[in-house]
Order: sequence, then C-alpha cells, then structure tokens
Amino acid sequence: MVRRLDFHSADFVANFETLLSGKREQDSDVHDAVAKIIADVRANGDAAVLALTAQFDNLQAETMAELAVGQDEMALALDGLTTALRDALELAADRIRTFHKKQLPQDFTYEDEVGVELGMRFTPVDAVGLYVPGGKAAYPSSVLMNAIPALVAGVERRVMVVPARDGEVNPLVLAAAALAGVSEVWRIGGAQAVAALAYGTQTMGKVDKIVGPGNAFVAEAKRQVFGQVGIDSIAGPSEILVVADAHNDPNWIAADLLSQAEHDEAAQSILITDDTAFADDVAKAVEAMLPQLERATVAGQSWAYNGAIITVPSMDKMPALANRIAAEHLELALDNAAHWSGKIRHAGAMFLGRYTPEAIGDYVAGPNHVLPTARTARFSSGLGVADFMKRTTMVACDADGFAAIAPSGVELANAEGLGAHALSMRIRMNR
Repeated sequence: MVRRLDFHSADFVANFETLLSGKREQDSDVHDAVAKIIADVRANGDAAVLALTAQFDNLQAETMAELAVGQDEMALALDGLTTALRDALELAADRIRTFHKKQLPQDFTYEDEVGVELGMRFTPVDAVGLYVPGGKAAYPSSVLMNAIPALVAGVERRVMVVPARDGEVNPLVLAAAALAGVSEVWRIGGAQAVAALAYGTQTMGKVDKIVGPGNAFVAEAKRQVFGQVGIDSIAGPSEILVVADAHNDPNWIAADLLSQAEHDEAAQSILITDDTAFADDVAKAVEAMLPQLERATVAGQSWAYNGAIITVPSMDKMPALANRIAAEHLELALDNAAHWSGKIRHAGAMFLGRYTPEAIGDYVAGPNHVLPTARTARFSSGLGVADFMKRTTMVACDADGFAAIAPSGVELANAEGLGAHALSMRIRMNR
C-alpha cells in the first residue's frame, strides 16, 4: 500500500519531513575500491584498463584498439535501424539540437563611464567525456541529451565510454552516437573508464569534463576525479512530482507516476491533489496497471517503498510543498498551469498541462532530461550548453581610465595588507 499523507492530519508535518529525508539509495562503501582502480589506471594506463575490462565486463582484449568503436561501425548501426526508429531518433536529435542552440550565450563588451573596457567571452572546453550506462537497458536518448549540447557548445573532442559486457554495445546506442556527432567511442565502463577519461592512458587522451550517469562505482569515481576534471553532477535515483486535480483521467496520472517508478526500485513518484476521491482513483489505477508492465517488479517496489499521495485542502497549499520537494520532474496537470508554475521556484524541469507527460521530455520535447535529483534542484540545474563552456572576463584600461579607479584599488589593497598589490597600481599612477 502506497504511503498516504493528509494535509489536515495532526502528524502531517512529521510524515512530510520523513518523506523528504528518507534515504532511497542503498549504502555502499565503494570508496576504497574505486580509489584502488583509479590509482591502477593512473600508474599503469592501458594495461590497467585492459585488465579491469576483462575482469568486470568479460571483454578480453590485447590492445586498446580492440576496445575502440570506429566511425564506420557507428554509421553501420545507424543505417541498420528501421525507418520508423531512425525517423524517431532523428526527430529527437533535431529538437534537442534546436532547443540547445537557443542556450548559446553571447559575448559582450562595453565601455563604462570612465573609459574602462569590460567584457565577457564564452569558450568551450577542449574535450568532454560522455559516460553511457550499459547493462540490460539501452538509453540512446541519454546519448543525445549528453552529446548534442557538447556539440552545440563547440567542444572539439567528444569521447563516449560505455560498458560492453562480452564486447557487445547496443546498436541503438551507437546509432545515437553517430547522430549526435560523437568523436570517439570506447568499450570501457565503470570506475576505470572515468579514471581513463580523467587522467588519460598511453592510448586514450584525457578530457576536461565528464558527464553522464552511472552506478555507485561511477558516481564515486566522478567524486574522486573532480578537480582533475570537471563533472556535471552526482546523479541519484529518478523522481517525479505530479500535481493533478480531479479533472484529470486517473489512468493518465497513474501512468505518469509509473513512468518514473519503473526506472529502478529507488525511484520516487509523488502525487499532490486537492481531491481525496481522485487520490483513491489514482491509487487504484496504479495497482491495476502495475501487473501489465514489463518492469512490474521494479515499479511495484518503487511505488510501495518510496511513492506517496498527498492530499491538500486546496491547490493554494501546493506550491510550498512542491518547493520543499524540489523534484527532478514536476508535472502540473492543472488548468492555468503556467500560472501555477510561476509559484514554483525549485524544480529540475516542469511539464505544464494535461497533455504534457514527463515522458515526452525524456525523448522528443527538446529540453535536456539530465536533471538535478535528490532535492538538489534547490541549487542546481539540468544539463545544458553552458555546462560545456567557460566564462572569461576581460578588462582594458587606458591611462585615464586607470587613473580614475586605481586610487580606490590602492586604498583597498592597503586595507588588506597586500603591499605589492598596492604598489602594482600605485607605480602606474606616477606615470
């Protein structure tokens, strides 16, 4: 039975806090194991990557060249798709590319009132590593969401790593890599792939930033190499908050809740509604749909252990709760959804109206589906073009402009006890 919270209940606040603070990921002490793998790759390069790939993925290779996927193999995978699947993948790629092009920042310069020129310039990183999970599932949509913003940003070298159990990489993943303009693909996964990207080997060149989700070992490896390279985030289990009134079809809302629950047992799906009868109907619809799902066991555990239905006396109470939840995905299945969205400050992505399920955003809407999880939408954002670019500020003073502002700089430098700073400015004031 899914957890039910009633705003009017005396224990609502305590139960809501428990919902927010519940730990959904299993404790896994992988720090030492990952540190050992990273040290091995740093010390032994190719040899370590080959040995670890054989150990963890049962992929025996004598040289790194055997782990590389050529552009011809990627093109062959793309050509091997059915017409319908290729059309769908190309539509998604086109929409993602169009949306992300609109994110490109603009350089600017201006001259202030004393004649000092100021400006900012945006430049891409030189190389980025794109981690793609392997395992039972294939996520070509994630390839597009990670690789296309890097391409749009102007990153010259885009390196994809993907674990290939027994040497097999899903052709759909390779097809997506071809469409997204990936420069290199390597059949390498786990912490060893992250280490190879961060530090390089005799064969693989190192990158400047690593993005993309993975298991606990990948997440820990990203933590440990941060500083040597940049990272996007440490991704947690997926989550959705659906806000819906009784004018919705309960089956639609149930399907939306299950769309996240089926990701894994630690995913979380929450419904907020202002109608108790509708809440009951959605709960029944979820139970009716579950047995029909291919991933019924996973979705069922997620819903039973982490799901929740919250009833409020009116939607006016909803924004405060939604902001506390700070969900990765927020659906507002309401009339005048745009109005309600203006009251929400914290959400990774919003989906407005009754015909905008979160699933459309996972594939073909255009905005990125790599989003902040575990309430981190309070202070972070989804993946975008800016994540692959750097800001560089510029200052240009002539003699008069410098003379207008330098005395204040000298005053502040002296106050901080930094005499050489003051001298560096003062010596120019005596021109």
